[in-house]
Amino acid sequence: MGNEMYSSPSGAKSLISVHTQDYALEMQKSPFGAGTNAIALEDGHKLKKDLKPRHITMIAIGGALGTGLLIGTSSALAGAGPGGVLISYSLVGLVVYFVMCALGEMASFIPLPEGFAGYAKRYCDEALGFAVGISYLCKYLIVTPNQMVAGSLVMQYWVSPERVNPGVWIAILLVVVVIINYFGVKFFGEFEFWLSSLKILTVLGLIILLLCIMLGGSPTHDRIGFRFWHHPGAFAAHAHIENQATAKFAGFWSVMVTAVFAYLGTELVGITFGEARNPRYTIKKAIRLTFYRILVFYVCSVFLLGCCVAYNDPKLLAAKKASTSATASPFVVAINNADIRGLPHLINACVLIFIFSATNSDLYIATRNVYALAANGMFPRFFSRTNKNGVPIYALMFASAFCLLAFMVCSSSSSKVFNYFVNVVSIFGLLTWISILVTYLYFTRAVKAQGYDRKKFVYYAPLQPYGTWFALFFCCLIAITKSFDVFIAGFDYKTFITSYIGIPVFLISLFGYKIIMRTKTVKPEEADLVTYKDVIDAETEEYELLEEKKVAARNGKKDLGWLYDHSVGYLF
Repeated sequence: MGNEMYSSPSGAKSLISVHTQDYALEMQKSPFGAGTNAIALEDGHKLKKDLKPRHITMIAIGGALGTGLLIGTSSALAGAGPGGVLISYSLVGLVVYFVMCALGEMASFIPLPEGFAGYAKRYCDEALGFAVGISYLCKYLIVTPNQMVAGSLVMQYWVSPERVNPGVWIAILLVVVVIINYFGVKFFGEFEFWLSSLKILTVLGLIILLLCIMLGGSPTHDRIGFRFWHHPGAFAAHAHIENQATAKFAGFWSVMVTAVFAYLGTELVGITFGEARNPRYTIKKAIRLTFYRILVFYVCSVFLLGCCVAYNDPKLLAAKKASTSATASPFVVAINNADIRGLPHLINACVLIFIFSATNSDLYIATRNVYALAANGMFPRFFSRTNKNGVPIYALMFASAFCLLAFMVCSSSSSKVFNYFVNVVSIFGLLTWISILVTYLYFTRAVKAQGYDRKKFVYYAPLQPYGTWFALFFCCLIAITKSFDVFIAGFDYKTFITSYIGIPVFLISLFGYKIIMRTKTVKPEEADLVTYKDVIDAETEEYELLEEKKVAARNGKKDLGWLYDHSVGYLF
């Protein structure tokens, strides 16, 4: 492997010898008066690279496994039917795969501690970096307190709000996740490793359970098979459209936003890359596992769920209207229909674990987003200050303060507020995916213009640029049409506003910053493909050298080390 993997032909080769500390970029002017030249490399502003490959891998696998899968599939199955929900989750899964491939290639080339805003600023336009940074930050400043509200609703499955005020559960959850995030990314990574492991085991267990129910292995011994695909049918019709063919398509398309919400968080692993050890190979493994994660955890889950629960099942329709606890899960509907007792309480406990993990990682991402904006000169510089644990302490305080919003929505209408927040989060998530894809298109132009060979990268995205254009088209289409049924079923201004408010926020951030700061789109031949690269090249060479020594020392023997490398090592 060696240097040739990272070098480029003639025109770009001279750039490779330039070191980060000697690379004199023109200092950008920020609205806060600070230069933005590699703030993340300065003492007192550095993040610590304490995330091990196993941490990154498990965060990547378990990052998007949350209430969107365990709870959100109720409304998806009821609205689209088993065929509709399978197609929608498969289609959005393919979109997510191409988003992650695009992110993986950029991040493995140079993993930036400045996050998505850093990639957009470096390869596309500083204004896009600001817009995606603000959008992603808004998403996590909203979703973190919302997860806490969800946690309080889950606890109400066991303890009524009359006995214990839901604010107590929110306070406990807030204190715990702030402490975990305060003690550094190594502490956070270890927690997320084990929580993600539990999430993965839970989903795998549910998949096996649904397969057994489908094949008649439940106490009822009813071999369901594909019965519900025939009656009541594979596709549910939209309630407010008369033409059956149109109604069934509308029913399918109406759950696309539910599918998007289920996958949101898949991209969060991209924020962790700046704190990863041996980032290039770690990123390569994490991204390659994305395809199998989508196929197993999402596509298999919704397929088997559609076989075990009819879309017009009264229990499913009741679960659709329930709060975020075991009563709202379609998996519990399948379990109850199969006459399996005791498991709903276990499912509720699993939902609580999912929410705790999501809250913990959401606060981490919100904190790193504030840090990234500050490191890019788009927020006040002091937000990029880190403590001895490498934690951006002021950014953590800022993100934690927004968690107090959870106490404001802790009321009898909290489940309704939860649904509105889902709409807001979904549009910000889609805009983030769109920004990543656009940035990647500019990145590939820059790589080509400066003479790099993508095929010599440690990881390069497959089926490009076609996969990126495919994903970009569907992201834009879903973003525009995500709440079309608000015009069919009687106009609800609250749903309309929460569904689309992210678009004007994004556009105002983009064009406002561009006009005020007078930024220009980065030309391909001028894009910065150098800063930080020498540091990552050195880390990669050191890792490859250690791997070569390890293989040489083994001398062909199939010892425990060899067994690990050819089993668990494929994952970590």
